[in-house]
Amino acid sequence: MWWLWLYIIFVDSLSDYDYDLPATMIANAPTEPRDACQMLVYDRVTAASHIKRFSDIINELQSGDVVVINETRVIPARLLGRKSTGARIEILLLKKIALAKYEVLLKPMKRVKIGDQVNIAGRLTACLLSKDTVTGTAVMQLSCIGGVTNLETTIDEVGEIPLPHYIQNGKATKENYNTVYARVDGSAAAPTAGLHWTPELIAAAERKGVIFAPVVLDVGLGTFRPVKVDDIRQHVMHTERYQIPDTTAQIVNQALREGRRIIATGTTSLRTLEGCYAKYGEIKAVADQTDIFIYPPFKFKVVSALITNFHLPKSTLLMLVSAFAGRETILNLYEQAKANHFRFYSFGDCMFLK
Repeated sequence: MWWLWLYIIFVDSLSDYDYDLPATMIANAPTEPRDACQMLVYDRVTAASHIKRFSDIINELQSGDVVVINETRVIPARLLGRKSTGARIEILLLKKIALAKYEVLLKPMKRVKIGDQVNIAGRLTACLLSKDTVTGTAVMQLSCIGGVTNLETTIDEVGEIPLPHYIQNGKATKENYNTVYARVDGSAAAPTAGLHWTPELIAAAERKGVIFAPVVLDVGLGTFRPVKVDDIRQHVMHTERYQIPDTTAQIVNQALREGRRIIATGTTSLRTLEGCYAKYGEIKAVADQTDIFIYPPFKFKVVSALITNFHLPKSTLLMLVSAFAGRETILNLYEQAKANHFRFYSFGDCMFLK
């Protein structure tokens, strides 16, 4: 029985969530139109899978389904500046923590000391207030140069969209790297499963009796930070802010009571719902933070179906979908997607796990 103990010991190993992907299968540009991407549909009850287009999601939805969407908007959170010495510094805004104070990532962090000023395009000054060598984050005070008072507008004008490292061809814009329903500024990365929805498809679903319920989770370090420990149980998630409106709380709680499906558009919507339920025992109208880390085994209390893209190897997002549908199932579905020339990652194709 020694092999069973080895399985128990290593089932939570980071290597259990690895897979090979040819670079040619990484999507570098969005699909046009948005809903024309491929969609791998998997039924968790029958274990049947089918390849469709995302526009076919309308045939998968039923009257009374609740589709939860994340209305966060990606801001131009990447700021490029220089110290007075001429050293180039890259600042990634993670979240606002107070008036004009932001939690950030600095590159390179070792070049910036407490009190140092970074000039950004002659429009902004960023002063380092503190840094945390454990989390790799820092806190900076931003201010406008020349008497300009609208800080957010200036950031929007001088900042760049913080694209993932694997998107390098410049085809991402503020429009196509945001969902069509994005309205609340605050994210450093897009909730990419939502990129496939179009206004026309949403309207068609609503005519069918589907209810769309918005939440907001500001995508930050908690979502895209890599796992660096072999025992994934030791990984610590970074907190991310979320908001659940009163109407959404009412809609979701009623659907739970009536046994109707709650479909999360993306892992961020799922983490918002499950994080809230884990803390309060219900879906509550609240503005809060979550650091929930979902990996196998996890008992889902709210979400019964998930729209999600294909995620990076060894990522917390791959662990989340593995908890939802089973690790071996997910890895097998990824192999099926590869065999059928799916496109992976942020601008890639998607799955509907039901």
